[in-house]
Amino acid sequence: MRSAAQFLGIIAGIMGIFVGMFGFGWVELTNEVPEAAELGLFQNPGFIQFASFTAPLLCIAGGAMAKSRALWGGIALVIGAGLVYFAFGFNVATMFPIGFAGLGGILAIAAGKPDEEKAHF
Repeated sequence: MRSAAQFLGIIAGIMGIFVGMFGFGWVELTNEVPEAAELGLFQNPGFIQFASFTAPLLCIAGGAMAKSRALWGGIALVIGAGLVYFAFGFNVATMFPIGFAGLGGILAIAAGKPDEEKAHF
């Protein structure tokens, strides 16, 4: 379970990087070119930029921690999935990062004695 959480977290983080680059770039574009805001504007651009950077970072870090610190890694993955969901919603671009990070987080949190000799602590 910890290995699955590790791979799901890293894959979710890599996919989240692309979503985050688009979100961060769109906020920057609408700040620099006000005419581009007519195509679509985020309600809270500061949160979008924060989540665009932080969510993929949490997913990759959570996946990296999933083997040795499953509880911390799982919490990081669930927070990363939540940030992507609240920043961008659930759509065709975010369904896999949210799903992979959420499932990886659940698997990491649920990992205990059957998978390794030691529990979370």
